[in-house]
Amino acid sequence: MHFKNISDLFEYEGLPVPENPLLGMIQFNRCSETLKNKEVSYGFYTICLQKIESGEFWYGKTKYDSDKGFMYFLKPNQKLTIHDVVIKENGFTLFLHEDYLMGYPLYSELKKYNYFDYEINEALHLSPREKEIMWSLFHKMDAEYTNNPDEFSKSIILSHLDSMLKYALRFYKRQFIDRKPLSGVTVTKFTEQLNSYFETGKGAQKGLPTVNYMATQLNLSSKYMSDLLKQETGKTALELIHLHVISEAKNLLVSGEQSIAEIAYKLGFDNPPYFSRLFKKETGMSPKEFKTQIMN
Repeated sequence: MHFKNISDLFEYEGLPVPENPLLGMIQFNRCSETLKNKEVSYGFYTICLQKIESGEFWYGKTKYDSDKGFMYFLKPNQKLTIHDVVIKENGFTLFLHEDYLMGYPLYSELKKYNYFDYEINEALHLSPREKEIMWSLFHKMDAEYTNNPDEFSKSIILSHLDSMLKYALRFYKRQFIDRKPLSGVTVTKFTEQLNSYFETGKGAQKGLPTVNYMATQLNLSSKYMSDLLKQETGKTALELIHLHVISEAKNLLVSGEQSIAEIAYKLGFDNPPYFSRLFKKETGMSPKEFKTQIMN
């Protein structure tokens, strides 16, 4: 099922008509409530805080890590599948259409938050204090939403929403630090996959490895993988791929057995000049200059 607007979703769920057709707010004041099995997508953003007793959420084709209570963030038109989910504690959900943000800075800023694209093992796990902060912001938004809104209400709601999103970013960074061993494992596996890619000749066969390809091999979404790698190494996934490719190129150039063009094709470049430009960008010299310097 796809719900293009929030009002249709509320009608389907048997909920009162939302106060604003572009913004919906629901509070779960219940325990051990079962959510029926369904596969849905929404034409709007979704932010949810809840803890489940049993069952599973699937985001796209991957399972959400939701064993300890979490927040999840969905961008429009992302498929969410619910399998026998039982809600364990009170929670809340915000449904936000991007048209609600038009004319406000948050319209463009919202797209910068990578966690709306996370797909697996990427739920935001909150400490009790962090959960209190999120609940406090929700209650402030809800008060403006339901109590005689005036010309200031929308700006106040968006200011609290902006704070919620920024806190989520802070808490995700804390989560990356807390899970540093996971990051270390990710970097190791990432390097192993790159080594295997070139050792088996896939560069010549399939071209340069993409970030999406590497994420698939590690069973992570591309943006989450890049955030983990950035936290651990200070570099993005694409930067690490480029550095690895240049390292491979240096080794081949030193051997002196292949031309620069042959090396470029072997590594997966369709265009040798592009290989030369990337090499110079990373090393400060062209492949030919590097080879000459080594030979001399």
